[in-house]
Amino acid sequence: MNAVKTTAPTTDRTHRLLALAAAWLATRALMLWLLLHNSAPLLGHGYVAREVWRLYHHWYGVLVHGAFPAHDHLWQYPPGAGPVLLSPALLPGMTYFQAFVTLTLATDAVIALALSRAGTRPGRTLLGAALWVGGLPLMLHVPLARYDVQVTAFAVLSLLASSRSTRAYGALAALGGLVKVWPALVLLGAPKGRATRSAWTWAAVAGAVSLTLLSALFTSPFAFLRQQNGRGVQIESLGGTALALATHAGWPGQVRYQYGSMEFTGPHVRTVAHLMLGLTALAFALLLLWRLRARHWTPATPYDAALAAVLLFTVTSRVISPQYMIWLLGVAAVCLTSRHTVQRPVAVLILLATAISAVAYPALYSEVKGCTWTGCGLMLARNGLLAAAAVLSFVRLWRSTAASPPAQLRTPRVASDARGVVPPVHA
Repeated sequence: MNAVKTTAPTTDRTHRLLALAAAWLATRALMLWLLLHNSAPLLGHGYVAREVWRLYHHWYGVLVHGAFPAHDHLWQYPPGAGPVLLSPALLPGMTYFQAFVTLTLATDAVIALALSRAGTRPGRTLLGAALWVGGLPLMLHVPLARYDVQVTAFAVLSLLASSRSTRAYGALAALGGLVKVWPALVLLGAPKGRATRSAWTWAAVAGAVSLTLLSALFTSPFAFLRQQNGRGVQIESLGGTALALATHAGWPGQVRYQYGSMEFTGPHVRTVAHLMLGLTALAFALLLLWRLRARHWTPATPYDAALAAVLLFTVTSRVISPQYMIWLLGVAAVCLTSRHTVQRPVAVLILLATAISAVAYPALYSEVKGCTWTGCGLMLARNGLLAAAAVLSFVRLWRSTAASPPAQLRTPRVASDARGVVPPVHA
């Protein structure tokens, strides 16, 4: 009887893993078909793919000579982005576009595999892997033509490593931060005490060593800071939604392509940009206050805190590009691997926002650029869902850590040993 009871869950788990694998293959084949169908045959010369075969490829030509594109106002990425954009050279038998898409699919598979493996451990669930496998295709073929899947991989692997090795947790977060800044936010939820000291120390060491190496190999590693300072308000941001609605009330602003995105120009745009920066500072202050006041940590708290942080910084950003949804899906998927998470309703809101985002871009992007009522409605719905998700995520995080639970429900505090390894906690 015991053998039967043991075999049944194992068989069921195997079936679920096979179903996830089949779903990944089917959906990624569809995404790849869409990418090529909306492009010149086998070249990717389409509207969505243009960022790879034109922009990324152009930067590749500069990077191979040991320099960052310092004088290109479109270059707004930290120095860690350089090796990612150079990575297609690892597949010399392909064009740059083909190699980039192949490596993106491989990274996507690594994320799905890591989430699936985490979901099979005690106290875990495969919902996270299901969210990633089924949620990413909602963005159609956009994820295959952006390097945000690679960025998200750093955050996902860092969070999944947090319960086993604070060294890997900190190092991966730092490396991700050097590629696109936001993955460093996953360290905000590190358990207080030795685990935090270990994770943050290893993040500082990994970041410093990597930055020193990149500075030695490439010239002008900090040129991106100059370009970031000049950015305005993108039409898909929360501030951009307000300005788009203002055009229907007589505001004379216009939409113009600058700094790599469609941004508003006109009176009061700079004021809105400063307001968004102020909201970002407020979000950071709230997260610091949460960390100071938090008393109760569960195995899912580092995941939940990461999702709340990324949501708050995304919503208050001057730019909310479609590919930002990849970040949110990845971190939400990590949350759902744990049965202790309080972010399940937030994950649903993110899925809804992702679906609407795909309608806005690329399907009806002309409506968004034209600030039509349809475009305004799409952005109001998408950004409204993201704002609601950010508030709900932070509130649920705060409540879940505000006070210690009764003694019989108390979870042992997570702490690392001398090697930086955090023992798994089961409740």
